[in-house]
Amino acid sequence: MTNYFCTLFDSGYLIKGMAMMESLVQWCPDAHVFVLCMDEKTQEILTASKRSYITCIALADLETPELLETKKSRGVAEYCWTLSPCLPSFVLEHHPEIDFITYLDSDLLFYSSIQPILDEIGDNSIAIIEHRFAPRLQDREINGRFCVEWVSFRRDEEGMRCLARWREQCIEWCYYRLEDGKMGDQKYLDEWPALYPNCHIIEHPGAGIAPWNYEKLHFSQDASGRIEVEGSPLIFYHFHQFQLLTNGMFDRLSAFYTAVCEEPTAVYKVYERALMRALKVIRTISPGFSDGLRPFFMVLARRWVQRYVPLSVKRFLHHFIRY
Repeated sequence: MTNYFCTLFDSGYLIKGMAMMESLVQWCPDAHVFVLCMDEKTQEILTASKRSYITCIALADLETPELLETKKSRGVAEYCWTLSPCLPSFVLEHHPEIDFITYLDSDLLFYSSIQPILDEIGDNSIAIIEHRFAPRLQDREINGRFCVEWVSFRRDEEGMRCLARWREQCIEWCYYRLEDGKMGDQKYLDEWPALYPNCHIIEHPGAGIAPWNYEKLHFSQDASGRIEVEGSPLIFYHFHQFQLLTNGMFDRLSAFYTAVCEEPTAVYKVYERALMRALKVIRTISPGFSDGLRPFFMVLARRWVQRYVPLSVKRFLHHFIRY
């Protein structure tokens, strides 16, 4: 049985997106991924890669007049968040054979079989996952209890009702600020467990590991080298803020996240190797491809701003500089 997924990214995230999908198929061989290509370069390269498990969707094919109007007032990230529910809705509308689909963020990597998550979800209509913030970051839950990194919908009355409502909400309002109980696309999920009886919160300890929660967890490796979290297999990690640099190095985390303890090195090394394999594949199609690779000095400047510049100033600079 095919397991269906969808994701979206532009050429700046193509290396990460390719690595994510390759790892997904490694651990879920029957996976099929619908990719909303946010620019033509992404679609051209993915098409040329001839991955049978990928179906490309051109942005123009999904954009409705209301989305195009919305696009005028939103930043790049905000528009991508607006499309988070629009993509699975579009796929289900155009593929009636699909009964269940999962939206994935493009900056994930899978480390072991996803079957434990699928078994846990069972016949539920909706599946979401909490941020599981470390204690010192618990105040961040005000921006959203759940993370839009894995969101599943079943083609039944409850699943479709939830997806349609989320789509309407994100089209109406989806901005990078906390306002009237809303924040981007993610804070809308806070009410789902109360609204939808068949909304399942994923509990597997190896799912949804990320910079905002790794510091409270114990990582180990078994005799075969498999990475474990709290004694369970690591299934997927979310590489938030990870940067590939033009000098061939990597910037793993911001100073904010490393303030307490270092990142799980073994986890990051696997990701870095996966990214380099993805880049190699992409460059066989597009020699010299460098989208998404950040100049070293720019990353240093960004980290300095994150560490030392007051929040009010950063908000002002946000209008001129994409961090």
